[in-house]
Amino acid sequence: MISRKQIQETVDQYYNNPDQIKIGTIASHSGLDVCDGAVEENFKTVAYCKKGREQTYATYFKAQRDAQGNLLRGIVDEAVVFNRFDEILKPENQQKAIDDSVLMVPNRSLTSYCSIDDIEDNFKIPMIGSRNMLRSEERSEAQSYYWILEKAGLPFPEKIDKPEDIDALVMVKLPHAVKTLERGFFTAASYDEFVEKSDALLKQGVITEEALKGARIERYVIGPVFNFDMFYSPIEEEMCPLEILGVDWRFETSLDGHTRLPAPQQMRLQGEQLTPEYTVCGHNSATLRESLLENVFEMAEKFVEASKKHYDPGIIGPFCLQTCVDKDLNFYIYDVAPRVGGGTNVHMSVGHPYGNTLWRKPMSTGRRVAYEVRRALEKDRLEDIVT
Repeated sequence: MISRKQIQETVDQYYNNPDQIKIGTIASHSGLDVCDGAVEENFKTVAYCKKGREQTYATYFKAQRDAQGNLLRGIVDEAVVFNRFDEILKPENQQKAIDDSVLMVPNRSLTSYCSIDDIEDNFKIPMIGSRNMLRSEERSEAQSYYWILEKAGLPFPEKIDKPEDIDALVMVKLPHAVKTLERGFFTAASYDEFVEKSDALLKQGVITEEALKGARIERYVIGPVFNFDMFYSPIEEEMCPLEILGVDWRFETSLDGHTRLPAPQQMRLQGEQLTPEYTVCGHNSATLRESLLENVFEMAEKFVEASKKHYDPGIIGPFCLQTCVDKDLNFYIYDVAPRVGGGTNVHMSVGHPYGNTLWRKPMSTGRRVAYEVRRALEKDRLEDIVT
């Protein structure tokens, strides 16, 4: 792991020209939210794009500023286009970012398109957040997010050790064979159904034999899904450092298409239409029953404390607890994002409901990250929010 001291020494150089600091991110996932929030706090932005996917950032959301530098429209000041996302790892590209005083906001695309080993050991651009926690998102890792949830005493769906033990509805979690960022998830209520569905998905090329062998099988929790977009500030000195900014939930294909069909039509589906896929294609906003908010804060507090104990210095900035709620209003955490969540674009510009309420102005996740940079600069504590 690249030493935090080395990153802090790099950040120290940024104080020489604080007005030149830029916020950078991979141009995918939640990149628009990061850029939108940055310009709200008067930072210039850099979006690192992949050739063929750059127009959203380089053209359609390109920033326009007047002669004094005031933003007139758009949010992306600079779109850097690579042939592949992982070209950001090249020493010369990293040095250019450092010379430009870029602070990197990690998202899932960074860790999906770039090697985790390289991000931990060779990525020298200062990162807002917890570099040493990004690996925990990989379910195949010994210290995955399930490990830290267990250490924190937090609830998550029961694991089923092998397919032959399936005695009720389960979710089988494994990656999609073709869509590298997506899921090849499927449900099964018995071993026979597991075999039937997995065989069909293998033939369709949705999953692979290797992925199936390493799949995680969990007891299915029947209930709504809430993704809690949280924030932890290590530089907060007066108020509570833990914040809930907002809640989102997902639109998933072809699952949502199935749920829009009447039961008789669902029963007539055949072949590739029969088993829904869980590819995320959009998000929506939500709020939570007020009497349940205390439960969310309790879970988040336990997660923060466990992160400090096992991943020094612990979680920094945005993180997301992805949960489902059963009929008795019990929460189960089925996924953890130790960085900007995937659904925060739904709140860009207008802000998150709870974040707005707390800060008395539109406060999206992207803006909260940039606001933390602004506060850190004012307190001369920029080194405390980077790794």
